[in-house]
Amino acid sequence: MPAVKALRHYNDVMSKAKRATVYFEASLHKALRIKAAHTDHSLSALVNASVRRTLAEDADDLATFERRANETALSFEEVLKDLKLRGKL
Repeated sequence: MPAVKALRHYNDVMSKAKRATVYFEASLHKALRIKAAHTDHSLSALVNASVRRTLAEDADDLATFERRANETALSFEEVLKDLKLRGKL
């Protein structure tokens, strides 16, 4: 029964999916095909998961920039001077 449930989920997701052409380097495509076979996922599922993670990281970065917008910025020279004072350079 789990296979039937997974197939229904896959069909539901694919019926709402948009098609796109993506070109992979040959070595990446081979690695994706192998990972898909080993994990019993489709290439599309692996790519979707990866893109979701990347977009989530971008959202986290933007939120961090917004939170830190009022912090005082240090110049490169100030950072170098501080590192020297602390014996790190």
